[in-house]
Amino acid sequence: MRSIWKGAISFGLVTIPVKLYSATEQRDVSFHQVHREDGGRIKYKRVCTVDGEEVPYSDIAKGYELPSGEIVVLTDEDFADLPLSSSRRIDVLQFVERDEVDPIYFAKTYYLEPDQQGAKPYVLLRDALEDSDQVAIVKVALRQRESLATLRVREGVFVLETMLWPDEVREPDFPFLEEDIEVRKQELSMATSLIESMQGEFDPGQYKDAYREALQAVIEAKIEGREVTRPEAEAAEEPAADLLSALRASVEAAKKERGEKKPPAKSKGRGKAASSQSASSSSSSKKGESKPRGRKSA
Repeated sequence: MRSIWKGAISFGLVTIPVKLYSATEQRDVSFHQVHREDGGRIKYKRVCTVDGEEVPYSDIAKGYELPSGEIVVLTDEDFADLPLSSSRRIDVLQFVERDEVDPIYFAKTYYLEPDQQGAKPYVLLRDALEDSDQVAIVKVALRQRESLATLRVREGVFVLETMLWPDEVREPDFPFLEEDIEVRKQELSMATSLIESMQGEFDPGQYKDAYREALQAVIEAKIEGREVTRPEAEAAEEPAADLLSALRASVEAAKKERGEKKPPAKSKGRGKAASSQSASSSSSSKKGESKPRGRKSA
């Protein structure tokens, strides 16, 4: 990996020089725009809308448009004069519990590597932070943008996750949240059973990007000059009669996929008693918990 930024973690009177690396990468298949007939690359020119002349990149500046249509032109010198208090520094502001930070704020993830002379204080802060089971809230400036971020430990390395500012997160303003939607206890119990039947440990290695793999196969087939075959479409499933039937069918499908045997059918009377007992148990376990907004138990 190649570092994209150099700076230092500022923690009280301690300064730890570090290098920043992108922790993630997109594995999309990249394309060029080409002429369909001969495969020639398509190029674009930067043309001024006023005089129609092509503009060299060195003469291009950033412009802020006013409501009146007028343009405020900003040059590199204007940006250079802006104060960035955390420029080249990762300023530790406070420490908080890991669960207090909503993941919706996270934007981009980076690794931090210590310079040779900063290895010892790096390891010291790393071990102390890991033992505390907390994350550090920091401020950092990257690419002329100041961001809040969290600093945590993953596999012995500091991970910096830049965050959105609070006013950049939209409020979920949807009509259904104000509706009085009735949910029956039996439906809630069946939905809970479905969740329990699908529980397991998260292993990201068991998932794959099927679309990207199929796209790569199409490209390889064209390279080799082979015939490209289209897979048969899967048969559409019959729509469930109601919500409860759909949940029950989902539970059975989940059990079947895990290799569980379907329980033997019970007598009508015992089945009702078991259903009543399950609903009662589910209802008891939910006492004291706040109900989700827009939902009302029957």
